[in-house]
Amino acid sequence: MALWSGNSLKRKLILYTSFFSLILGCLLMVAAYKISLEETNEILDSQMKNLAERVAAHEPVPMQSQFDPAKHYHEEDLFVDVWPYSAQAHQSHEFNLLLQPIEKEGFYTHKTSNDTWRTYVLPLKAYQVQVSQQQSVRQNLALELAGNMFLPYVIFMPFVLWGLSWMISRILQPLDDFKSELSQRDSKELSPIQSDPYPIEIAPTIDEMNGLFQRISLSQHEQRQFIADAAHELRTPITALNLQIKVLLQEYPEHKALNNLALGLVRMQHLVAQLLSLAKQDASLPEFEHSQSFLLNVTAANCVESLMDLAMQKEIDLGMERLQELRLHTQEAAVHSVIYNLIDNAIKYTPERGVINVSVYAADTMAVIQIEDSGPGIDPALHEKILKRFYRVQNHQEIGSGLGLSIVDKAVERLHGTLSFGSSESLGGLSVTVRLPLAS
Repeated sequence: MALWSGNSLKRKLILYTSFFSLILGCLLMVAAYKISLEETNEILDSQMKNLAERVAAHEPVPMQSQFDPAKHYHEEDLFVDVWPYSAQAHQSHEFNLLLQPIEKEGFYTHKTSNDTWRTYVLPLKAYQVQVSQQQSVRQNLALELAGNMFLPYVIFMPFVLWGLSWMISRILQPLDDFKSELSQRDSKELSPIQSDPYPIEIAPTIDEMNGLFQRISLSQHEQRQFIADAAHELRTPITALNLQIKVLLQEYPEHKALNNLALGLVRMQHLVAQLLSLAKQDASLPEFEHSQSFLLNVTAANCVESLMDLAMQKEIDLGMERLQELRLHTQEAAVHSVIYNLIDNAIKYTPERGVINVSVYAADTMAVIQIEDSGPGIDPALHEKILKRFYRVQNHQEIGSGLGLSIVDKAVERLHGTLSFGSSESLGGLSVTVRLPLAS
């Protein structure tokens, strides 16, 4: 349970409240004992005084009380002694209470070998009347009374702690609601959080988070604007250079340097296109966020058609092996990017006069896109590495930018699909399979 693990504010509040309640209970016990002892002394002192006055009113004769140290006495047990003022009586006494002549009436506390005693002395003309009681009896009575008062506190303490836990949970419920609101938000949801439903104590935190959301939103907007500007500013001069190179090649078709420059411009144009595509996905541009309904087989056919010229340059047989009409409701631009980059990658690594087959079909409520080629394939140990940006397989003659499969992996993740690699049973080269959820 999260309440009892980690740095939990609820747990701390409940533990501290419980500890405080126990300390408070101990203080109440001590206070109750002190009050009970004071009240007990007052009541029993009054009882001892009344008893001494009654004894004195009835012409007392010398008498000596009997005390048994082995016996347990209670609050109703009082010891009455009447002592004459004679030395002989003093010497024959074995109880050792207040034997000296007392001139002033009152209460006295004294200690003997048996206990500490509370004694009321009433002096008469020839005698003194003493009513005595053990101090420990009074202390035991006060402790018993305090315990009886503290017992309900102990009995109700678990219910009190449960009630406190419930109240603390209710009081801190807005924090849980705030956490739930944040957890339910999409990673790109940057709209301000409304502070009205929450207590004023967390309003400053909400204001700071809204300020953070605003700064992130502004940063993302600037990033999108930069990518849009870069797409325009980079593509335009490269396209112009390509046109100029084509004009020069028409006049000097055998010029080696011009041919190498044309090839380099083509690679640069391809690299810029891939970089911009990857940047658009990272920046979540609208074209990669907007969902729409479309036919997957039509999108795949368009990608094949767009790359047919590139395949023909290497005399590669590029075609649709298995085509099934499937409708998806997702981001068409991202799906197009996946298919286009996989076919482009296959063309790049498939040798001349090779074969590339593209298949689109449904399997287990998923739309399957499969691209197979007759190239050298990729070692299964490298399947995880080839998804990293700018990673290139060293034993392949064709050297690419190392971004194609990174773009595919990013797009498939955005589409909530899966990407897997294997060996083509029919062509012997690499087989790439993408599974995407079908439109419900």
